[in-house]
Amino acid sequence: MSYSTTEELCEEIQRLQNELDETSRQKIQAAEYGLAVLEEKQQLQQQCEELEALYDTTKHELDCAKEVRAYTVTAM
Repeated sequence: MSYSTTEELCEEIQRLQNELDETSRQKIQAAEYGLAVLEEKQQLQQQCEELEALYDTTKHELDCAKEVRAYTVTAM
């Protein structure tokens, strides 16, 4: 690529700078999106752990209630 004037060189430098700025903006946007996805994943994992704990507790309570009922039925 040959440039005949200083003005053409300045225009090419400006074009390249604009391209670099746009690429940098896209890179930052992608990083922000990635961080948002990771944050959402962590929230979903926390929610899943809480639901699993609630399930285990409820299941244990149900098992205990079944045992009490069985004992009550056989004691009558």
